[in-house]
Amino acid sequence: MDIQFFKKSKYTFLFLIFFTIIALPAYYFLVRVDQKLPIYNPSDINPKLVDNSLRMFTKNHTISDFELINQNGKKVTQKDYEGKIYVADFFFVTCKGICIPMSNNMLKLQEEFEDDNDIMFLSHTVTPELDSVPVLKAYTDRKGINDKKWNVTTGDKKHIYELARKSYFAVLDEGDGGVQDFIHTENFILIDKDKRIRGMYDGTKYENMQKIIDDINLLKEEYK
Repeated sequence: MDIQFFKKSKYTFLFLIFFTIIALPAYYFLVRVDQKLPIYNPSDINPKLVDNSLRMFTKNHTISDFELINQNGKKVTQKDYEGKIYVADFFFVTCKGICIPMSNNMLKLQEEFEDDNDIMFLSHTVTPELDSVPVLKAYTDRKGINDKKWNVTTGDKKHIYELARKSYFAVLDEGDGGVQDFIHTENFILIDKDKRIRGMYDGTKYENMQKIIDDINLLKEEYK
């Protein structure tokens, strides 16, 4: 009986070693591969956020090409974000409401990915007539924004507003980017290396930053 018990124990021990070394990592790999962030297309998003002309599209949505000017007076385009994962938002310098927690929370993300060259950030002013390059530069210096990772941009108002409404789906209200048009949104939008929307978050809530961090790390795994 003792010998049989010893043999059974030996086989059990060997099985546990096999499972730990081979089976468990394989299972872990399969589970991780299966955990992918959704790819958002116009038809997947709240219709109130999507322009009428785009609501029927079910696939292949990407962020449109853009041309903006950053805090250093440098032109910023899709080329600057090629092969990058980034988080985008819309703000204005004189905002005393939601923009304050939004900028603080984006700084949290900047700190988290300070040394990660795959991750960048992109902010668009919604009052380009007021937020000139010198104004943006003073703002970014005051906030401690790393201009190698985070472009805070101005540009043509109609262009910025079209990006917000037809590329990032960041705002509920309609408009044409005219003089009286004004958008105000708390949304952070996560964009992958293929210019696709992979997440949308309330940027005013500090607790959402850990969710964004986790989602970025999950997205990075997808590109390994």
